[in-house]
Amino acid sequence: MSTVIAGAPRRKVAVAGIALSDCGKVDDATPYALHAQAARRALADSGLDRSVVDGFASAGLGILAPVEVAEYLGLKPTWVDSTSVGGSTWEVMAAHAADAIAAGHANAVLLVYGSTARADIKARRRTSNLSFGARGPLQFEVPYGHTLISKYAMAARRHMHEYGTTLEQLAEVAVQARANAAHNPDAMFRDPITVDEVLSGPMIADPFTKLHCCIRSDGGAAVLLVAEEYVADCAKDPVWVLGAGEHISHTTMSEWEDFTVSPAAVSGKLAFERAGVTPADIDIAEIYDAFTYMTLVTLEDLGFCAKGEGGSFVEKGRLTLTGDLPVNTDGGGLSAQHPGMRGLFLLVEAVRQLRGEAGEGQVRKAGGRLPELAVASGTGGWFCSSGTVVLGR
Repeated sequence: MSTVIAGAPRRKVAVAGIALSDCGKVDDATPYALHAQAARRALADSGLDRSVVDGFASAGLGILAPVEVAEYLGLKPTWVDSTSVGGSTWEVMAAHAADAIAAGHANAVLLVYGSTARADIKARRRTSNLSFGARGPLQFEVPYGHTLISKYAMAARRHMHEYGTTLEQLAEVAVQARANAAHNPDAMFRDPITVDEVLSGPMIADPFTKLHCCIRSDGGAAVLLVAEEYVADCAKDPVWVLGAGEHISHTTMSEWEDFTVSPAAVSGKLAFERAGVTPADIDIAEIYDAFTYMTLVTLEDLGFCAKGEGGSFVEKGRLTLTGDLPVNTDGGGLSAQHPGMRGLFLLVEAVRQLRGEAGEGQVRKAGGRLPELAVASGTGGWFCSSGTVVLGR
């Protein structure tokens, strides 16, 4: 393995290892244990020894994240990141890690997440509180009952008003996510659903019924990014980080200029430009989908269709494994798993698809070829932040 010298020309960055912990219903594990399980599996997947890890990124657990998690894992990194911007955290962290590796500030960075979001709620025997604290700018919205769900619902209603997007089109997102989950043995929900079933479900926040909303699960994930010098020692062919972008928009809804435009409109443009590709080049897309509207508007903002055309774009099975643009190929947060900040799961699934390791859920392009390019785009808060990463074989 080559000796890395700080200040050397920028290096290429590869995904060397990926893994999920046990996911779904995990009543007998702590979040720390899920972090450790995912980390061990990702290192085993890479074929590299844990001693190569000199960078660590984690968020969402502990007062001193990622210090507490690194200690639990027995790591003492010389590069750390604890960026926390909601569901897009992991795409943003991946961008930071890739920059650090390219510049020679780190050689191998492990990104890890774990959560017992479902088990915690079950243990407390109460429903989830999806409102947020009343300090800072949020104090002006909390008295009106603005929860995270209601903020997404308002945005969806605005898109429907502006562009004629229909409830049936939003429901199609959930139906096709479930169709993809049917081919993922690890997905929590695999039975098919129909548009009518989505529309007739219990109302959560108008226009979202239950099946417009993500599931709540336990689970963890890990991704190991390495410098190109390490690739020869890896167990599997590399998947390269080609480009990434990040952007923040707002936290107070009154400061959001346009409910029909997400921060992915900026992060996606940056990522594609830096990767030297266009949306038309992309074979698969892994998009954060806490709610159906997130998928639809993110597809628009990433440039897969024009603004306002997301409703028609998601029709006719386009997002399924055999569709024109397979999206959330594992079933996404709507059907597979959603243990809180799901962004790291997007990266894991994108790499699996590019490697050809997705089993019966594997996407095949014309002639049976594997996908060449994938995009993973995470969204945080209530369209407050976005991180987009382009990956390629």
